[in-house]
Amino acid sequence: MSAETTGRATGVGGLTRLESVGVALAAVTALVHLVLGVGALPTPFGVSFLLAAAGFVAGIVAVVRDYRRRLVYLLGIPFTLGQILLYAAFNWPDLVSPVGVLDKVVQAALVVVLVVLYRRET
Repeated sequence: MSAETTGRATGVGGLTRLESVGVALAAVTALVHLVLGVGALPTPFGVSFLLAAAGFVAGIVAVVRDYRRRLVYLLGIPFTLGQILLYAAFNWPDLVSPVGVLDKVVQAALVVVLVVLYRRET
């Protein structure tokens, strides 16, 4: 099926522009978590960062492979919000680190993208 028959405007790899933005945002936060996680191994924080990175990568793979995107968007919203809340909980009152702020801005944008994508799918 073409984009004309499915109603999907396709961009890179058959993704819509907004899906591509979501994949890029998820890739940025996955990379941040991977780098920080490897640097913090073998502590529980390091392991949790690597698990978070794996979650974002799994979401990227699912979206790119067109596997149950609606469910991926729905699960991605609380997963990403949880990252933001956990950051605030574990770093309070020192919330202003450059990498942390950048990552949280990326994650907030990802949540917005996921909400829009989910609403479009319903």
